[in-house]
Amino acid sequence: MQLTFTKGHGTENDFVLLPDLDATLDLTAEQVRRITDRHAGIGADGVIRVVRTRDVPEVADQAGAAEWFMDYRNADGSAAEMCGNGVRVFVAYLLREKLLDGVDWTGGVLAVATRAGTKHVRIEEADHLAVDLGAWQVVGGQQALDDGGDCQVALPGTDGLVAALSLDLGNPHTVVMLPNEPDLEALDLSTAPTVIPEPPNGTNVEFVVLVSSGHVRMRVHERGVGETRSCGTGAAAAALAARAWVSVAGGGEVDLWRVDVPGGTLLVRLSAEGTVELAGPAELVADGTLTL
Repeated sequence: MQLTFTKGHGTENDFVLLPDLDATLDLTAEQVRRITDRHAGIGADGVIRVVRTRDVPEVADQAGAAEWFMDYRNADGSAAEMCGNGVRVFVAYLLREKLLDGVDWTGGVLAVATRAGTKHVRIEEADHLAVDLGAWQVVGGQQALDDGGDCQVALPGTDGLVAALSLDLGNPHTVVMLPNEPDLEALDLSTAPTVIPEPPNGTNVEFVVLVSSGHVRMRVHERGVGETRSCGTGAAAAALAARAWVSVAGGGEVDLWRVDVPGGTLLVRLSAEGTVELAGPAELVADGTLTL
């Protein structure tokens, strides 16, 4: 089987996009693993199938709101609910391929179907896009904030357990705040961190250092992938957790956060309505044909 593909990334969180405009491509987990293999395949953190929402029963109820479905698969072949960097790259692809002709883009905002519901993306400038990730929540509620966390994470390379905060942004996140940047740099994220209690559907684990009010640095181990150069929903989770901890400590509530990741910088904005927006670059870097 030969397929055309496009390679893209958002702050070096990279994806292989496969157009499936007639909805005939039935990707298996093994095929996804082969495509994302960095030695024997194209290499990527995940695969995005570009398909019309109406043609996918899983999300067909969103067809009235969104023409296109971002069918995102992690590098291990598992289906993911949402990807904050991936959805921006997805829209960059739709724009370049002129697949939005006739699509309602009222107010410059495009609706995209995902497994975490319909998300809305707008162009900020050139190759920068912003996605409204929608509502979010601290899984353990106020009690988790008062306690400093609702779970524990084993720091890679040590015997220690540290408190962590669970957040839901349509997909699961566990955020750990570290005291300084050398601690962040020293982490070995070649294997998945142990989270106690173990989340039933796995989790993305973010390790965060507060640089200043409204500014954090982050590294992440993504569920089904491993350490990645960036994670969009993870950046939002990191900012939300940092904001909550700073607020509890009496530092006020900052609504605009800069999140530095190994692959670049993302901006996270909190709204008064309780939603969170992620902004950053989306780049398409290569096109080609692959053989499965």
